[in-house]
Amino acid sequence: MSRLKEMYNNEIVEAMIKKFGYKNVMEVPKLDKIVINMGVGEAKDNAKVLESAVKDLEIIAGQKAVLTRAKNSVANFKIREGMAIGCKTTLRGEKMYDFLDRLINLALPRVRDFRGVSADSFDGRGNYALGIKEQLIFPEIEYDKVDKVRGMDVIVVTTAKTDEEARELLRLYGMPFAK
Repeated sequence: MSRLKEMYNNEIVEAMIKKFGYKNVMEVPKLDKIVINMGVGEAKDNAKVLESAVKDLEIIAGQKAVLTRAKNSVANFKIREGMAIGCKTTLRGEKMYDFLDRLINLALPRVRDFRGVSADSFDGRGNYALGIKEQLIFPEIEYDKVDKVRGMDVIVVTTAKTDEEARELLRLYGMPFAK
């Protein structure tokens, strides 16, 4: 069992019950899934770029990534419906906790001039979105083998009903929110 999952089972549940006054342990919010998405706009011209993005995402996530396709055509961007324009993967269970642990303790501290992540990136329903500008902050990615620096979106989906509950849950997991 990962360190974060054990932490959830012990300290986090107690702290959340103390702060929000839940009557039942099952009311305490928990992590549902983490979705990592990489939009690759230049894939319309060069299919090799998308292959390399998928490979990077699979190395970071530790599981297979799926291609995302355009839902409708956009003439200005020269994109047709059904074209592969990105990739994503959804992490649940053990892999989700392992990824969150690596993100908080290894990757985010490697960001240049890092002062914390924005505490305002919640969607109103207890989910948190984080944009990462380069995949190089993850230690699994070898700098010499990277053809192009790409960003990605990390969405942390929780069972929390409000942003305040979700913010407290992520803070207890160790998410470094900016002051």
